[in-house]
Amino acid sequence: MAKKGTTKKAVQTPLMKQYYSIKDKHPDAILLFRVGDFYETFSDDAIKASEILGITLTRRANGAASYVELAGFPHHALDTYLPKLVRAGQRVAVCDQLEDPKMTKTIVKRGVTELVTPGVAISDNVLEHRENNFLAAVHIHKNLAGVSFLDISTGEFLTAEGSFEYIDKLLNGFKPKEVLFEKSKRTQFVECFGDKFYTYGLEDWVFTEDSAHDRLLKHFETKSLKGYGVHNLKYGVVASGAIMHYLDITQHHKIQHITGLSRIEEDKYVWLDKFTIRNLELFGSVNDGATSLSAVIDQTISPMGSRMLKRWLALPLKEVKLIEDRLSAVEYFFKAPEFKSQLEEYLRPVGDLERLVSKVAVGRISPREVVQVKQALNAIEPIKKGCEMGDNDTLKSIGEQLNPCISIRERIEKEIASDPPAQINKGNVIAEGVNQELDDLRKIAFSGKDYLNSMVEREVERTGIPSLKISFNNVFGYYIEVRNTHKDKVPQEWIRKQTLVNAERYITEELKEYEAKILGAEEKILVLETQLYTELVLSLSEYLVAIQLDASLLAKLDCLLSFSTTAAQNKYVRPVIKDDDVLDIKGGRHPVIEKQMAIDEEYIPNDVALDTDKQQVIIITGPNMAGKSALLRQTALIVLMAQIGSFVPAESAQIGVVDKIFTRVGASDNISAGESTFMVEMNEAASILNNLSPRSLILFDELGRGTSTYDGISIAWSIVEYIHENKRARAKTLFATHYHELNEMEKSFERCKNYNVSVKEVNNKVIFLRKLVRGGSNHSFGIHVARMAGMPKTVVNRANDILLELEGANRKGSLAKPVNDIGQHREGYQMSIFQLDDPVLKQIRDEIANTDINNLTPVEALNKLNEIKKFTGIK
Repeated sequence: MAKKGTTKKAVQTPLMKQYYSIKDKHPDAILLFRVGDFYETFSDDAIKASEILGITLTRRANGAASYVELAGFPHHALDTYLPKLVRAGQRVAVCDQLEDPKMTKTIVKRGVTELVTPGVAISDNVLEHRENNFLAAVHIHKNLAGVSFLDISTGEFLTAEGSFEYIDKLLNGFKPKEVLFEKSKRTQFVECFGDKFYTYGLEDWVFTEDSAHDRLLKHFETKSLKGYGVHNLKYGVVASGAIMHYLDITQHHKIQHITGLSRIEEDKYVWLDKFTIRNLELFGSVNDGATSLSAVIDQTISPMGSRMLKRWLALPLKEVKLIEDRLSAVEYFFKAPEFKSQLEEYLRPVGDLERLVSKVAVGRISPREVVQVKQALNAIEPIKKGCEMGDNDTLKSIGEQLNPCISIRERIEKEIASDPPAQINKGNVIAEGVNQELDDLRKIAFSGKDYLNSMVEREVERTGIPSLKISFNNVFGYYIEVRNTHKDKVPQEWIRKQTLVNAERYITEELKEYEAKILGAEEKILVLETQLYTELVLSLSEYLVAIQLDASLLAKLDCLLSFSTTAAQNKYVRPVIKDDDVLDIKGGRHPVIEKQMAIDEEYIPNDVALDTDKQQVIIITGPNMAGKSALLRQTALIVLMAQIGSFVPAESAQIGVVDKIFTRVGASDNISAGESTFMVEMNEAASILNNLSPRSLILFDELGRGTSTYDGISIAWSIVEYIHENKRARAKTLFATHYHELNEMEKSFERCKNYNVSVKEVNNKVIFLRKLVRGGSNHSFGIHVARMAGMPKTVVNRANDILLELEGANRKGSLAKPVNDIGQHREGYQMSIFQLDDPVLKQIRDEIANTDINNLTPVEALNKLNEIKKFTGIK
């Protein structure tokens, strides 16, 4: 981004002086500078804008012997080009003309009317309709942090505080489009929360308790924050105040739709850290073309329902009653399918009421959108009646709280035309019969045809000119046209304006008076319609809180209907939710994988049972491709779906409420950050072990693959032992592994049980049965998988030979010698090359021994290898 002072400033024209004075106040934003009918960008901004928008870059004179780059677009195309700049991660300052150019003899006053950033956007063209557009602020204080989230397009304002891990979990769950933090704490922010967010640093004084309190109290017009239940969240309040300050500096002052600040209560929701959100692919996947859980279960009708469903997914419930309330509503829709269909029909015309009502607050709602609000309020009445009459407490509660806002709805019905234009300046917005003056002006403006016809008849009769006609053009307005054959009959008082080949054009005093009357009426109509429309929108804004509550209740209803639809389509069942530590899933399926299978293929269901007394840890062995990873993920997804109030893909499921779900699935290098596969694995495993709770559900998939066999086995064993022996928290654990040696743990640890994903070997070929059965597996079938992948036969056959020799050598206990003439060894069983009395080899040995391999970046590793090579004297 261009920094202050980098743009060229030679001798400047008055316009460019004005431009630079405004640009200096917003050095890190692209400045869209209104000049006449265009928005122009200059210098570095023009270069950036031309690249992002694909518009022409030119040069223009800028005073004596100086040129400046220029790129612009018509002002009416702002809604097309602005979103492209914001999506490209740019901050955009919109600079408008603040006075009518006709009313000034000097340069027109200009000023920034809006600063649009990725986190502060209201335009429909910038926003994703089915996603929230959160702006976040993080306040770091020693080992704690406060966080706040605001979606200015809906008015949702949330805050929380806690450990860095908790704040990181929230950031990954809410996925803000922009994150604010203290400039001086940039390094600490990146260390704690990574560098994947779009961030913006604010001055440190913004993040002070007094400043935050004053800003929040001023906005909410209260004397304390106790009414919002956030007064004890010291750091959360500071973060919230920083967001309000940011709205000030981005020129967003019409924010009365932000009516409250809610607390995200940590003890109400299941802990899902960023690894779990990523590994379970709740909202998206790192793999191309993969489907997320939200895509499978989201059958919502409205955008606001879709946004709420994603929030439910990020914050599963822990309270049994709240979960049961949702489940009972979903089940009720099965019992009353006609009622469900009716509700869906009523919901369809509601649209995005949540964002529409926010547009009322910021004064950006169009006449057509006001009619949409009316339609939504119309739909609320039958929904309210239906829910109140139903036999379900959750739905009754929704019905009782819904408010059809009848008075404002009827006023919109009466005052706004049934099919108004998208913009107020297009006219015909206010209905007939609302304002007598407006009706009179319309008669003057639009009954002109009759008046002109009567004038033509009168003049034909008076002058005897049969072909006389009255027309209009932009040059001299209304005129009378007479063909040359009759021009001798033209009265003397007519004034000739134009001579044509076959005719002459005249104006009269009566025509000029009529024209002034008509044109004056059109201007007055626009002023009057704008005034009446503004008054209506002002009245509508008084219903903000009520309509926001309606939107939230309808979104909740939409989510429950969606759960019911998904359950019916995919044959899900209602889970039994209990406040205990038993997890018992019969015939469980993976909700995403089963939807992606071929029509003639059926997903193989599996049973999983865990508790804290008899079967706390299940060690699952079995070959690659047998379905271990799918089994782990489906268990977590079934628990998660149950705790958001959804039916689940299983024959039956008893879910003892879980408070934390941890996953360590798959392996991926983070080379750019200098972390190996093993380092990533250990970071994630450490996070799990440091945050265990008695009600945790833990999934480990192939832990320890990133290091040598014995290292891996040792670490895996010790982690399972730690979880099993932890007296404070007997966390329920599924541990999928290649290390068959871990099957030995069942003999020593009573709550540790062996299972394997079964396979069948027929004619030296493997058939994957994908069924979980009791007992350990002692064969990996890795070579069979290599054959299936199309590995050359010679390689597969040679691998078989080596495997037989390795297994034989292992049984004899002699793996210290080469097993064949090319010196192959099983990983973990390595010859010592340092038993020779060779000083060079000793030097190499010492160099390797003193190297911390786990914390070595790839570049450092190559440099170290080069150093070792030098010891040998090889060039």
